[in-house]
Amino acid sequence: MALRVMLDIERIRVQFGDSVAVSDVSLHVEAGTITGLIGPNGAGKTTLFNTITGFCQPQAGQVRLAGHDITALPPHRLFAKGAVRTFQIAHEFSSLTVRENLMVVPAQQSGERIVQSWINRHRINREEAMLRTQADEIIGFLDLDPVADLPAGKLSGGQKKLLELGRTMMTRASLVFLDEIGAGVNRTLLKKIGDSIRHMNEHQGVTFFLIEHDMAFVSRLCHRVICMAEGRLLAEGSMDEIMANEDVIQAYLGAKSASDVEGS
Repeated sequence: MALRVMLDIERIRVQFGDSVAVSDVSLHVEAGTITGLIGPNGAGKTTLFNTITGFCQPQAGQVRLAGHDITALPPHRLFAKGAVRTFQIAHEFSSLTVRENLMVVPAQQSGERIVQSWINRHRINREEAMLRTQADEIIGFLDLDPVADLPAGKLSGGQKKLLELGRTMMTRASLVFLDEIGAGVNRTLLKKIGDSIRHMNEHQGVTFFLIEHDMAFVSRLCHRVICMAEGRLLAEGSMDEIMANEDVIQAYLGAKSASDVEGS
């Protein structure tokens, strides 16, 4: 039985002056899967993510989410459609606590409207209680209980990445873009991040599309892997197929064997 396509990219082209960052890339991400995007630095991976998620405008091509055209749609519109992303560098509110960072994520809260804060305080209190319960459940799930009341700016790099993942959980997103979620994270926390992603995928049906350089992490999580090089799509398939592809090995690291890539 064929899986439903969640994300469909058709001939996307992004150019900055005379430099072509993404050259006629077409790919798809199936619903309910974890898809990895790999490639050397400068391959165009983050530019492609930025283009899909509305932070960058393409010169050509189309992006469709669940069959609907979302090309050049701004990030807040994508957020409302259930597509959210994280960044290479965590974007926490450093002075707010971990719990507060989670509670501020859901959109259209009654307390955001001044008039409602005057005339409907009971409704606001109920919403805040529900959000706090949801945030505490996520904090427990991610093992962030010891730091729940600390300012997020005091967290370690790995804890900030967990918090980023927790913020996506507050949105009830259907599609999550992860840009190097494992970068700078120690192995213990990286395992926790991986376990959390797998749990969200298997038990909540969240589709993930992730950029990552840690090949062991990609191999452990991803159902399908796509490789880019020099702004172009180079190969796609299972991790075993990618590891056996000599073009990928040469383009990715200039390595001579798959074992060199596996050790990256």
